[in-house]
Amino acid sequence: MGRLPLTLCLTFLVMATVTFGMPPKKAVDVPFGRNYFPTWAFDHIKYLNGGSEVHLILDKHWLSPSKDYHSYSVLWNMYQIVFFVDDVPIRVFKNSKDIGVKFPFNQPMKIYSSLWNADDWATRGGLEKTNWAKAPFVASYRGFHVDGCEASVNAKFCETQGKRWWDQKEFQDLDAQQYKRLKWVRTRYTIYNYCTDRVRFPVPPPECRRDRDI
Repeated sequence: MGRLPLTLCLTFLVMATVTFGMPPKKAVDVPFGRNYFPTWAFDHIKYLNGGSEVHLILDKHWLSPSKDYHSYSVLWNMYQIVFFVDDVPIRVFKNSKDIGVKFPFNQPMKIYSSLWNADDWATRGGLEKTNWAKAPFVASYRGFHVDGCEASVNAKFCETQGKRWWDQKEFQDLDAQQYKRLKWVRTRYTIYNYCTDRVRFPVPPPECRRDRDI
């Protein structure tokens, strides 16, 4: 299971405009529904006073990636794909080929690491822009490790399939403690889940019936 420690520093800038020497303008109530259209994280939004006020609940986090290195790792075998942060599972995708869900199990893989500016689409459809005045942004890596089966052109499957540590029974599913931690993440920190997004998916994808983390 490879571990990828990563340090990221994210800075959010709040801008305010103040005009001095002018009489205060009369307040005008404008319902947020007219020009404020959230596209996700609806459970973080509360409308007050008939829609003229909106209460936003900011995300919580249990670690600060800007203060110390953290372990980011992936367990990927024939049974499941699990993403971990500091050995805490945050997402599980099980092999559900038996119900028609595609699962990558015999394709050779490569790993690439890159950083790019995606504020034209990733941040609420490009509404939130990067504050380049805070540059340079620094991301530091250390302790990178991969433990896997080397791909072969002639072999359809790994020659040691079923014999490696990640194929053993204890890694075919999460244990009770890991499911407890996953539930903790799901309850406190998950802000979006496509399996509960009935706007985009009126009929949930088939894997949503199986995964216990959703």
